[in-house]
Amino acid sequence: MRSRSKYQFLPTIVVLAAVLSTKAAAFGPPDPFDTDSITPPRPMLTPPAGSSFLPCQALPADTIYGVLEVVDQALCRNPKTHEAWANARAQAAQVGIARSDYLPDLDGKITASHLRTDNQSSDLRNAALTLSWLLYDFGARDANLEYARQLLSAASSTLDATVQSVFLTALQSYYNAQAARAALIAAQESEKASRESLAAAETRYRVGTATPADRLQAQTAWSQAVLNRIRIEGTVKTTLGTLANAMGFDASLPIRLDEIPRAMPDAAFERDIEALIAEARKRRPDLQAAEAQVRAAQANVDYTRASGRPTLSLNTGPSWQDTGSISSSSSSIGLTLTLPIFSGFETTYRVRAAEARVDTASAQREALRQQVALDVWTNYQSLLTATHSIRTTADLLASAEQSERVALGRYKAGVGTILDVLNAQSALAAARVQRIQAALDWYVSRAALAKAVGSLDNRLLNPAAETPIP
Repeated sequence: MRSRSKYQFLPTIVVLAAVLSTKAAAFGPPDPFDTDSITPPRPMLTPPAGSSFLPCQALPADTIYGVLEVVDQALCRNPKTHEAWANARAQAAQVGIARSDYLPDLDGKITASHLRTDNQSSDLRNAALTLSWLLYDFGARDANLEYARQLLSAASSTLDATVQSVFLTALQSYYNAQAARAALIAAQESEKASRESLAAAETRYRVGTATPADRLQAQTAWSQAVLNRIRIEGTVKTTLGTLANAMGFDASLPIRLDEIPRAMPDAAFERDIEALIAEARKRRPDLQAAEAQVRAAQANVDYTRASGRPTLSLNTGPSWQDTGSISSSSSSIGLTLTLPIFSGFETTYRVRAAEARVDTASAQREALRQQVALDVWTNYQSLLTATHSIRTTADLLASAEQSERVALGRYKAGVGTILDVLNAQSALAAARVQRIQAALDWYVSRAALAKAVGSLDNRLLNPAAETPIP
């Protein structure tokens, strides 16, 4: 112990403060554990092979949106994908936190105080550096790291599931909007046909070959066609607003769509249903997330057990003290063995709770496995129905068009009734709507089956694979 000036100790304190303030920089880059390499990439659409399409680009206001642009904007702008990606990044950081437990902790402490007693006063300054390093903990850190890794796996799979859900919602919204546009075209054609029937009825009424009832029935049919067209115009605006919302825009944003898609369905999806279910159970990201949750729960059991066991730590570091007139320094090094003896059975019940959470996660996984089979079965049958429907509605539309032409020609020739014409036109209008809906339902059903199997990706957006419907 030596006597020093009361100010002689200040340089040591300043140097210590500078060392502590640059501690983070001294340990290397902002991501020393390279968690970026285990973080899932930002959700975006992979451009089709040979395409010059650039994902996640801001598009001009006059853009004509096709299915590729719609899905791209949905994946890049929809808040659901942003949330799922943020959760995955946060969980990747948790892996870094778990890995930091293997390294020592270095803490610095500086205190300064002024003591006044009666007529005497003194200054007291203390500084210390403490290195603490957990050497052995019966596997608690290993279990905690595995727990964090499995939660990251679950978060990554949840991100994949969210991407596929947003992908499917965007497709559904796009094809619903296109179906509404096609229904509007059909309604306009029906309105035009009803107006032609009304003109024919008025002509026959003027020459005395038709009754007033014919004219009134034709007038009613035309008014009904106009009303139907007005209603469908409102539906078109609603579906476009829904599409804008799915893409991450305000519903009021005006959107221009490309030509209404027309494609002949193929039978590439027709496979053994059991094989599809087996493939789905391997590929479905939500089921993979459930599997990771089970493994995370099992790792948490190991961590909880190890938390109640002894730990061995190393502690070392220098310290300084300055009382104004006397300064001193010291250093220490030692091992600390912590022996949990009794905690009121807390560890016992923590383990029981952790084991119960394993059973909960396992039950949720099994329920999802069954749901996967049901999803594949349901969507497979829906796609089969849509495939048969699109082929049948082609014949239905052709016969309805022929029937309407014959009925109108007979009426104009004076050998048919207005009722025959109106019935034929009503059947034609229904056939047009069914044809349109069947064609676009096939697209949605195909995408829904792909999502049920876990293989929904940009391969469904390749227009080169489509052939026109006759």
